[in-house]
Amino acid sequence: MKPVKIARFDAADYLDSEEAIAAYIRAASEEGNADLLVAAIADVAKARGMAKVASDAGVGRESLYKTLTPGSKPKLETVFKLLRALGVKLTVEPDTAHT
Repeated sequence: MKPVKIARFDAADYLDSEEAIAAYIRAASEEGNADLLVAAIADVAKARGMAKVASDAGVGRESLYKTLTPGSKPKLETVFKLLRALGVKLTVEPDTAHT
């Protein structure tokens, strides 16, 4: 049997519009898992170009890589800077499942 070649999935390859990026960040934030949100931000930063995102957020490129490393615990202030640099914002609405 001939081996099947499988390419590694990279979400950044599919984040090609503002709508896709916003939906991806929204879905990650709705999970309530900070590590998942940081991973989603990293995917979007990769799609946009790490150097550009770092510049737009006012952080060093090396610092950006450290911030987006799995398991990192970035400051909320840094997360907001990155989201702003990515052109997205988080919104808050009532959670009707818990009322």
